[in-house]
Amino acid sequence: MPERLMIGTRIRERRMLSGMRQSDLARHVGISPSYLNLIEHNRRRIGGKTLLKLAKALKVEPSRLIEGAEAAVVGALREAASDSETAERGRIEEFVGRFPGWAGLVVDLHRRTETLERTIDTLTDRLAHDPFLADSLHEVISAVTAIRATSSILVETEALEPEWQVRFHRNINEDAGRLAEGAQSLVRYLEAAPNRDAELTSPQDEMHAVLAARCYHFSELEAPEAQPEDVARLVAATAQKGLSAPAQTLLETALLRYLEDARALPLPVLEAQIAQHETEPDRLAEATGAGLALIFRRLAALPDEVAGPIGLVICDASGTLIFRKPVNGFAIPRLTGACALWPLYQAMAQPMAPLRMRVRQAGRRAETVLALAVAAPSGPGSFDRPATMRAHMLLRPDPGEAGGAVRELGVSCRICPIRNCDARREPSILSEGF
Repeated sequence: MPERLMIGTRIRERRMLSGMRQSDLARHVGISPSYLNLIEHNRRRIGGKTLLKLAKALKVEPSRLIEGAEAAVVGALREAASDSETAERGRIEEFVGRFPGWAGLVVDLHRRTETLERTIDTLTDRLAHDPFLADSLHEVISAVTAIRATSSILVETEALEPEWQVRFHRNINEDAGRLAEGAQSLVRYLEAAPNRDAELTSPQDEMHAVLAARCYHFSELEAPEAQPEDVARLVAATAQKGLSAPAQTLLETALLRYLEDARALPLPVLEAQIAQHETEPDRLAEATGAGLALIFRRLAALPDEVAGPIGLVICDASGTLIFRKPVNGFAIPRLTGACALWPLYQAMAQPMAPLRMRVRQAGRRAETVLALAVAAPSGPGSFDRPATMRAHMLLRPDPGEAGGAVRELGVSCRICPIRNCDARREPSILSEGF
């Protein structure tokens, strides 16, 4: 039901909250109880004077009856309903108007669910890619195993010489001390780093943090006179802020590619073509003569106000994600382990053949994203070695205008609720779904 037709529902709720009977309110306003009943059930439109009288009798601002205080709740419920195939989306406004408390509870639960999803993503990434955490857990498990083995000998051996008993007791004491120290170290580490953004554990993480801080756009490298020396200055400036040497190497490689792309397709040329063809990669490629992979990278390097929200994922021939620019509605795992159903990997099996697919990640907010993918050589090959292939996947919000089927895929196997997936590599900790 349209929001403007919910005035009657709000009037009824206000009247019931104030403990006023329908006949009493109708008498205060100067209308018949039957007419008020029709208004409260949204079957009659209400005039300005009558609305003002009703608001005065109910001791509420007229704007609260017209607009309601539920706009944010309605929007949040629409978002929550996108995850469900059974929700009655057409009656959301009625539900909020009649049961505002329950509506607020549903919204709170939906937000808590989203928070838990993000927490699971964070912890899964951390368990998979944090070397310190892996070493600490290995140390704890080794100490527990040693204690278990020694204690089993003491329990199962009936006649054990005193000298060996002393030795085994000493071993248990030492291993217990090692276990306590490892557990305390692990707890201190976890308490000191409550989120993954506070602890970058790889050079690639550091490099992406620098790119994200600049919104993946470097105006210095867009200038026609830009040179590799400008890249060196940018890397040196970040090195002074604590960037590790391996991360500097990765950043330099990424920025040199950025400079090469900017020379191959200058920003003024790209912006002029966007004005004619919008941000359709195939039309831009045809108009500029550039390859799709180059178009993808150039679009991802533009500010949002120029090209809109655009994400980009690049993987090498091993499937490792070497570049990731996220977009709302599509989660990208750190490093490796992405879903094998992504068009990114399908493109690798069909070099130079572009793929277009509407996708939605299972178990998340169910936002549909348009994914465009293509695999292309990253450099020339030779008779001695083949060209190195890289797959690119451009991501942007799907307006739904083109229609077509939507493919359901995951983030990574470990946190994917899809059942009976032929591409699954390992069991999911979310086997029952979110």
